[in-house]
Amino acid sequence: MSGLEVFLDGSPGETRGVVMRDGLAHHLIIHRDDDEPRHRLGARVVGRVARVEAAFGAAFIDMGCGEPFGFLSLSGGAPVREGDRLRVEVTAEPRDGKGPALRRLGAGDGEPRLISEGPAVVEILAELALGVAPIEGAPAIEAIWAAEEEALEVRHLFNNVGVDLALQRTRALVAVDIDHAGQAGRDPKQARARANREGLRQAARLVCLKSWGGLVAIDLVGTRFNPEQALADIRGAFDQPHAAYGPVSRFGLAQLSLPWRRQPIEARLRGGEAIAVARALRHALLTQTQAPRLVARCAPDLAAAVAPLAARLGPRAGVAVEPTFAAGRFEIQEA
Repeated sequence: MSGLEVFLDGSPGETRGVVMRDGLAHHLIIHRDDDEPRHRLGARVVGRVARVEAAFGAAFIDMGCGEPFGFLSLSGGAPVREGDRLRVEVTAEPRDGKGPALRRLGAGDGEPRLISEGPAVVEILAELALGVAPIEGAPAIEAIWAAEEEALEVRHLFNNVGVDLALQRTRALVAVDIDHAGQAGRDPKQARARANREGLRQAARLVCLKSWGGLVAIDLVGTRFNPEQALADIRGAFDQPHAAYGPVSRFGLAQLSLPWRRQPIEARLRGGEAIAVARALRHALLTQTQAPRLVARCAPDLAAAVAPLAARLGPRAGVAVEPTFAAGRFEIQEA
């Protein structure tokens, strides 16, 4: 597929992948070595019904790895009782203190346990970009760094298409504000229409990149537009299975609901400071090939955690404690 690129990096402690289309990141996938495999999207587990909540039409499933328990909707399915064993599949990863969402596969037996793990990063990338070989090494690390930075930004400017876009997530919903950045010489009506189309396209990409779901409220540019055409543009931009679309109000506010699947990217990037140092050290090893040895000089709080990861990078990599560094600080230097 033209314009499609895939980047894959397996640094110590973590594997990350990015799918890019026409130079823009669309998917950022992160798996850490210490992730709970029973909580990963696509994992299949035998679980025990720990509690039935009839008022919600749901059951909480003990998956054998402690709380938070998995959430299983009982809508349209056979009733269950506390203590029943079920085979389930993870359809949405844990987020915001909530356990994973589950889909019932059938009856189970025995103690709660993992049956099969969800797809690995390389398998997910292969499904998202059929037939595209992943790029690895230093270019992959650089592409991943850029995607991470964009995924954490709130405001996104696309001056080439006249779009000023802001995305924020609250407990209740994702708020998207599309504004017109302004381009001289354009008809105002056409400029607003283009800003809305391009803003929706970029918003859909960024919501996917950030791994967000749930209710999405979009503030479009202006109030003078065709609601039917606006809804068609929204459907075209947010083309996802199981998405639900609401009407566009006369105030230019659109609403839709997207399914949750992966853990939000801001949560995935939280912590992992030692892994970030190891990745930076690996990048230096790949780009500074003439250096006989490179060390990560770390603040004392980091050094002990980085050392076992750096050891996996080979004899050219090392860690040194720098007592004068503030907590969390590090530098990569030639030994």
